[in-house]
Amino acid sequence: MNIDIDLEKIETKGFLDIEIDPTLDLFEEINKLKKEKNAVILAHFYQDGDIQDIADYIGDSLGLAQNAAKTDADMIVFAGVHFMAETAKILNPTRKVVLPDLNAGCSLADSAPADAFRKFKEKYPDHIVVSYINCTADIKALSDIICTSSNAKAIIDSIPEEQPIIFAPDKNLGAYINKVTGRNMVLWNGSCMVHEIFSLEKILRLKTRHPEAKVLAHPECEEAVLKASDFIGSTTQILKYAQNDDCQTFIVVTETGILHQMMKDSPHKTFIPAPPDNGCACNDCPHMKLNTLEKLYLCMKYEQPELLMDETILIAAKKPIERMLEISRQAGLIGG
Repeated sequence: MNIDIDLEKIETKGFLDIEIDPTLDLFEEINKLKKEKNAVILAHFYQDGDIQDIADYIGDSLGLAQNAAKTDADMIVFAGVHFMAETAKILNPTRKVVLPDLNAGCSLADSAPADAFRKFKEKYPDHIVVSYINCTADIKALSDIICTSSNAKAIIDSIPEEQPIIFAPDKNLGAYINKVTGRNMVLWNGSCMVHEIFSLEKILRLKTRHPEAKVLAHPECEEAVLKASDFIGSTTQILKYAQNDDCQTFIVVTETGILHQMMKDSPHKTFIPAPPDNGCACNDCPHMKLNTLEKLYLCMKYEQPELLMDETILIAAKKPIERMLEISRQAGLIGG
């Protein structure tokens, strides 16, 4: 298939005008490209099922970072959102990192502009900064340690109790970690648009209709939703809980992409997506869902859009990520 493409346009606007031969078997073509280019596809649990099925590794933010750190691929294809691809590039500055859609951002990362956070940080000169991995590289560069929802408690527990901490950017995860650790971290006022819209009232109604069901929630949810939950954990922790628990029905309070793996792991169980407080029937992250199998194929074929980063930011952001990986290694934590 010969296509006249403008690589410069792809770098800024993505694959907007390229049509793919509908007779192509994209799974077969993508697998060929993986071999030809020595490429690895890393995908988050919130991606569409087709992308999860073709990926070499599917995981949460900790697992994705750990796999990005140890890959020997020449090209990393990151099926996730922008900050995740940035993390892969930070850990692999000499490797090519591409992502299907450069516009796949993150509302949580956007809630912490670097200039505003820098001024906020200056108000607390004796505090160290622990930032949730769902932030931009600029915020990572201003941080001392990065964490994920899988290892946040272990990261905070590794810091002496007398050391004051700023936690950014997610206020809900920060409040939850304060509660389970007994700390009093200063919280940046950021949140995830998907996890903020869950309706407690509708979840309780679902629970009434399904009294046998257990409610599984991600700690990015608001406190009232977490209080009504039977289990709180990262995407990997939620998956493992549902797989190992005797309960047969679960109300899942996080992005709907996770249901694909839950149903694959436990096909005999029932998984009900928690309803949001809006007119939509589902809880899709619009940024995660910008990536498609077609865009994945095109980005591998043309090796665009490529993620490029300022070297100063890249070097500064690497230190807190490496601290996270080391603490996780010492604690025996492996992301999924």
